[in-house]
Amino acid sequence: MNFIKGFYMSLGMFTAIPLPFYIWDEKLTKETISTLPVVGAIIGLLWWGVGLIVIHLNIPVVMGAAILTVAPFLIAGFIHLDGYMDTSDALMSRRELSERLRILKDPLVGAFAVVMLAILFLLQFAAVYTLADGGRYLVLLVTICVLSRCASALSVFWLNHMQGSNYAALMKQGVGFGCKTFVIITALMAVLLAVLMADVVGILVSFAVIVGYALAMRVVYKSFEGVSGDLLGYSMVISELCGLVVLALLQGVQI
Repeated sequence: MNFIKGFYMSLGMFTAIPLPFYIWDEKLTKETISTLPVVGAIIGLLWWGVGLIVIHLNIPVVMGAAILTVAPFLIAGFIHLDGYMDTSDALMSRRELSERLRILKDPLVGAFAVVMLAILFLLQFAAVYTLADGGRYLVLLVTICVLSRCASALSVFWLNHMQGSNYAALMKQGVGFGCKTFVIITALMAVLLAVLMADVVGILVSFAVIVGYALAMRVVYKSFEGVSGDLLGYSMVISELCGLVVLALLQGVQI
């Protein structure tokens, strides 16, 4: 029951999918985080479904690419994109730690956030343009969303939190072996399904997501001396972009 409630809470927190009602129980925070990969699967399935509709309806490729570019952010309610922008602003300022933390919490949008957002959408549009034109291996969008959220959940469980982080209270609850195991098994299943659906391409795309997340998190973790919701969102967006770019590059390659 706690797992189901945690999943429902996670769905309400990390997506814009309309729900009949919303609940919150502080004691179920760890279940909310451990079910994040399942939420990722739902987002990925919806994203994949949008892609199939775009292709089936023969929507012009440019318009289809635009729809596929914004679809995952719309489904997620832009929550991770917000973290990407805030972190970009603080990280690119290259100021001392106290100033970076101040910028991270500043609700105003700075120039670095705008520039990095433009770069993100440019690269994502180029990647999904390739996918919308052919649709080969489009199902790997599900794998990308699941793995990025598995990595995010494990970061919450294993890494030190920044002071004032929304997830700091989670450590007081004591994350059990079951939560971590569930996330790891989900990640392994996502990779296995990617291999079954796309063979070597599935392995390479999965590798790109994992490495992209690890490198992004390493940079922000060292820069801010801990993790927070914004840094998790930043790393998640970067990892999904890495998976998309590799998938687009492999789209027309016969492997």
